[in-house]
Amino acid sequence: MSTRTLLTSLFQYKRWADEHLIAGLELLADGAPPQAMRLFHHAHVVDRIFAANLQGLAHGLRETDPDDVPPAKRLYESVRQTDGWYLDFVARMSPAQFEEPLEFRFTDGTPGRMTREEMLAHVVAHAGYHRGEVGQILTVLTGSSPRDTFTGFLHEAEPARRVRQIV
Repeated sequence: MSTRTLLTSLFQYKRWADEHLIAGLELLADGAPPQAMRLFHHAHVVDRIFAANLQGLAHGLRETDPDDVPPAKRLYESVRQTDGWYLDFVARMSPAQFEEPLEFRFTDGTPGRMTREEMLAHVVAHAGYHRGEVGQILTVLTGSSPRDTFTGFLHEAEPARRVRQIV
């Protein structure tokens, strides 16, 4: 499996899991709790920071957990746009670009250096961690949380994976 194939699958999974989380948050009669929205927004801010880093652009942010959480509808739309951006970005990358190290600055001003492949892996892992936190909040409120496993995504996206292959 190539780096592009794996990262494409992981970002398709991220988009799928984000959609499930958004659907779960939208089902809450009283709206999503502020702590859940703050966590989801934080994960999204980090997604945007690394999108800038991947392009060699300054992100202009000094923190990853800003107080100004946008209204739910605007946050959800921005998450969807960013998820699409990552899928398009991965599709355009050459094998050499995945391995290229980039220098950047963290929000606290300290320097960093990672390959694009490492940055992309960080975005997927970081987002999953925080979706899990939001899922725990939803479980406390509703008794369940949205589906959020890579295997669940793969089997939903490709049902034939559930068919046993006789060898």
